[in-house]
Amino acid sequence: MKYLLVAVVLIIAIGIWRNNRRKAAAPPPARPKPHHATEDMVTCAHCGLHLPSSDALVGPDRSLHYCSTEHRHLGPR
Repeated sequence: MKYLLVAVVLIIAIGIWRNNRRKAAAPPPARPKPHHATEDMVTCAHCGLHLPSSDALVGPDRSLHYCSTEHRHLGPR
């Protein structure tokens, strides 16, 4: 009976030890991707296309935005 008790205690100890090793070897959880900063959207004065302000071309008077150089040359509708 004494040997059976020792065997059970050893099996439990080995199980706990192996479980702790698995947790330590597991890769850290993936970090969430950073959110990109929001950007203002503008409308092309000629065709009405919505596009980010960084992609838009500004008209000569700086108040109108265009999606392409062709639309900038054609002017507002």
